[in-house]
Amino acid sequence: MNIDITPIDCELRQDALVSWLNQPGKRLGLITSIDGSQIVTLLLDTTENTATLWESQLSEHRYSSLTPRITQAHWMERTMWDMFGLEPVNHPRLKHNLLHEPYDEKLCPLNPEGQVSAPDGHRQYHSLEVKGDGIYEIPVGPIHAGIIEPGHFHFSCLGEIIFNLEIRLGYVHRGVEKRLAEMNWQKQRFLVEAAASDSAAAYALAHAVALENIADLAVPEKAQHLRSLALEIERVAMHISDLTGLAADIGFLAISSSLGRLRGASLGMADLVSGNRFFRGFICPGGVIQDPDHRLSKLQAAAKALKKELEPVIKSFLANQVVLDRMEKTGKVSERLARDFGLVGVAGRASNQAYDARHHFAAGVYPLLKPQMAIETNGDVFCRAKIRVVELIESLSFIDMLLETMPAGPISTSIPATLPANAVGLGIVEGHRGELIHLVFTDGHGNCKRYAIKDPSINNWTALAIAARNNLVSDFPLCNKSFSLSYSGHDL
Repeated sequence: MNIDITPIDCELRQDALVSWLNQPGKRLGLITSIDGSQIVTLLLDTTENTATLWESQLSEHRYSSLTPRITQAHWMERTMWDMFGLEPVNHPRLKHNLLHEPYDEKLCPLNPEGQVSAPDGHRQYHSLEVKGDGIYEIPVGPIHAGIIEPGHFHFSCLGEIIFNLEIRLGYVHRGVEKRLAEMNWQKQRFLVEAAASDSAAAYALAHAVALENIADLAVPEKAQHLRSLALEIERVAMHISDLTGLAADIGFLAISSSLGRLRGASLGMADLVSGNRFFRGFICPGGVIQDPDHRLSKLQAAAKALKKELEPVIKSFLANQVVLDRMEKTGKVSERLARDFGLVGVAGRASNQAYDARHHFAAGVYPLLKPQMAIETNGDVFCRAKIRVVELIESLSFIDMLLETMPAGPISTSIPATLPANAVGLGIVEGHRGELIHLVFTDGHGNCKRYAIKDPSINNWTALAIAARNNLVSDFPLCNKSFSLSYSGHDL
């Protein structure tokens, strides 16, 4: 994918971006910076299947916030404030996203200077205060019962009804983007796969596509099939896992146990393809690491068996009256809010957002070959469950098709030891949570000077806060699981 870089005045950018997003098929992909001296805005056109970068130079570490006019920008602008020290003036709820109180007040990890001037105490975090008779607060986390990652949920409630939910993340921030810019590209894939381990195949594919984009490299056809095979198996495993969690949260333990066992079968399929149940060390820049040719017939049999076993379990799950009572009209996100906040993946498609990156952007065999897109309109927990069910069965059928049409030939091609200088690479992949973006810039010597990642969860965390409002406290775990968001993917 060729990426056009267009200079645009920072103040004119607002009107131009509003105009862009009001056109059919136009999307905001990412807002970030390279070194803090500019803002880069990634624009996606799903009608033409193209991407454009706007670059706006800055004369100081302040600019007019987009958030009052483009709601989706609020989370990205908070992250730029953390990482580069770029302050979005008039941002309605400016709070640090990743760097909490213990960090030095002037620290900006991705700014070459390392620090910018900051007012005293600017890292102090204050949750939105809800006032009124009978209002009380429930703080949850960041340490939780069970084996999950840390995040803080601040509930403001009246009786059993949630009035407001504020989500604070950043507790597992590891400096992944900074470290990626310090590494040779040959080693980056190992860190990329570990950035969000339940999306290892999607992250590895987005990374590979971005570097191949920079090197203008064509990947062998068989490697493209194998990459898509890995991505769909990862989707199957994670959709089963999420449905397992939904069943457990409403106490439907028979279904939860059955699905948990079947997830093991999907991980076995991953092992047949890659030699690893979580697709670590399989996808690489230029292709894939190994050829599972002698195991593909066994994989095809396993996929058909899994589909046959899944269908009655899922049918029983979705037809159960208790499931309907708990999930329908619970945790609803309207179509308008889904559009305003740029929801992606299952969360977006459950609220009538007809967007799936597999239908628009090149990665693996997509979009030449692609599964059918599932759409629901009510935007509640039940719709998000139904989307997963449809995608689960569709992915298993797509896996069978990929195996039937698997071409012969090489599985990789070499990438030059040094990447082209002053180049840009973009990888857009539809992971199991939605649109995943890797954006890579090289310097004058062909080394990586900026590696930006936008996990699907960046788009969707706000949706969880929206969905929880006016719902029972006891329904929050169900809302939470229905989005299945990533702490690690956010806290890079």
